[in-house]
Amino acid sequence: MSQRTFTIVKPDSVEKGNFGKIMARLEGEGFKVLAIRKLQLSTRQAEGFYAVHKERPFFPDLVKYMTSGPVFVAALERADAVPHLRSVMGATDPAKADAGTIRKELGESIERNAIHGSDSPENAAIEINFFFPTSELF
Repeated sequence: MSQRTFTIVKPDSVEKGNFGKIMARLEGEGFKVLAIRKLQLSTRQAEGFYAVHKERPFFPDLVKYMTSGPVFVAALERADAVPHLRSVMGATDPAKADAGTIRKELGESIERNAIHGSDSPENAAIEINFFFPTSELF
């Protein structure tokens, strides 16, 4: 059964020109792009999107980083989309990520780790709706 997930190609990946590599990898993994947009997150958007981390000590740095340059946000779909994307991305810390994962190959650090992916189907729905109205999902 098909499932939706959400991803952000983060500022470090866009800056390094890795957006195409990441999207080609995701399409090669069977993900269908339902919607995609390039944007510069405002402080308000970043704070809203990452509100779940508001009380964490890294929150201000996360917001600063995510607003530091353009990102690509995308709604994706495939069977088992959430766990499959998490597997393809690799561990949050690129140093601990498995070989062949996006974060191992393209991430620099826990913060500058190339890509975000939803951690549950419920959060995927929330994250997709944060950036895309239902009418834009094809």
